[in-house]
Amino acid sequence: MKKVEFDHRTNLIEQSVYKYDLQEVDEPNLFRKIFPYTEIPKITFNHRLVPMFVPEEIWITDTTFRDGQQSRSPYKVEQIVKIFDYLNKLDNHSGVIRQTEFFIYSPIDRKAVEKCLSREYLYPEVTTWIRAKEEDFKLVKEMGIKETGILVPCSDYHIFKKLNLTRKQAIELYISIIKLALENGIIPRCHFEDITRADFYGFVVPFANELMKLSGQAKMPIKIRACDTLGLGVSYPGTALPRCVQGIIYGLRHYAEVPSEWIEWHGHNDFYKVVTNSTTAWLYGASAINTSLLGIGERTGNCPLEAMIIEYAQLRGTIKNMKLEVITEIANYFEKELNYQIPPRTPFVGSAFNRTTAGIHADGILKDEEIYNIFDTEKILNKPVLVTVGSHSGLAGIAFWINKYFKLEGERKISKKDPRALKIKECIDQEYATGRITNFSDEELKFFTRMHIPELFEELKIKSNENGSDKSDSYIIKSDSLLEK
Repeated sequence: MKKVEFDHRTNLIEQSVYKYDLQEVDEPNLFRKIFPYTEIPKITFNHRLVPMFVPEEIWITDTTFRDGQQSRSPYKVEQIVKIFDYLNKLDNHSGVIRQTEFFIYSPIDRKAVEKCLSREYLYPEVTTWIRAKEEDFKLVKEMGIKETGILVPCSDYHIFKKLNLTRKQAIELYISIIKLALENGIIPRCHFEDITRADFYGFVVPFANELMKLSGQAKMPIKIRACDTLGLGVSYPGTALPRCVQGIIYGLRHYAEVPSEWIEWHGHNDFYKVVTNSTTAWLYGASAINTSLLGIGERTGNCPLEAMIIEYAQLRGTIKNMKLEVITEIANYFEKELNYQIPPRTPFVGSAFNRTTAGIHADGILKDEEIYNIFDTEKILNKPVLVTVGSHSGLAGIAFWINKYFKLEGERKISKKDPRALKIKECIDQEYATGRITNFSDEELKFFTRMHIPELFEELKIKSNENGSDKSDSYIIKSDSLLEK
């Protein structure tokens, strides 16, 4: 008979939650009608809705040095430390970027961990990641880590096909390592790998129930990271498990009674849903969202850290005291120092994310950049709105480029009706009339501007001299190809 009692999590009188037992099976449940493999996966609906439950606190964790390193050449120690410093600078004591995780298998990884620990930053906290193996745990213990992720695959694809275990054997293996962590005072963070293809009520919830029992006995947290390993999660209302993001988070909270602050979502972008799924996990009860810088990670990547910072700001109405301009510093570091090419149209960090080539848009931002810019990107991200001048930019695009490049304000701004702008447009039109198809670079536009508005360059020389250094040579435009034309 079910108990009726007051639930302090929901502040409602509720019937006691039904407890699910482990369902041992002879054959793996691969959900073949949903995941036929030779076809695109199916999205199924059962029309069941679960309540939204936003935790009191939400935050971001980082996997740049773990999952982020699985899809690129390993970072050098000094690069890891530099990026770790950037994460701390970006967080700026806000606690929004709460943790970052590391591999510890190679001497380079361990040296990087030691150097980052020596920084003694409060945020992000240094954590590690290991497989459910005793020899892996010994490395964590030796390094004095306070929390470690432990890989605990939970779909039958992994349990039967990869580990060659039964469900019961898998749980016994996982719990043996989790107990080792608890006995040594190390918080275990259990990575429920491939949760969006797992038997949720036959394995995930019973396993989570066992973990909560262990947690109560040890009087220590046991965290659960719900890993959408193949990016199969969906957040549409009424979708069915195992792909339903809100169903997964609700089930962990309601049926396994896992506190929100112990639930974390880790997504991948295989189906272009990584940011939406991550935000949905926040909205339905996960406190933590796992991310990587620039979304760099296995295959299509992880949830971009910078994207979730913007999501956090939109949901909470504050950035606390985070320094969002550091996002641009990080992007510049990756491109200039790590030779990582960020696709130009990548939101918030790409070179062209707030750059327009359309004449009608340029005309709008020439009047007021708020018309076509998502927010004050110059103030918030130190990324001023820009125009690329091409065949469709028109006079407005040319005038806007000149004003931005030469920082012309007020009455000094060049109007699209200025005859000098028209002269520059005639030069550009002539290029396209003779077969050009590409946009114009800043160097080429400086060349045309020098021809028709030379006084702007004289002003730059004067300012340079006033600052105590004559750098006039830097304004000499090397456009021999244009001159030859």
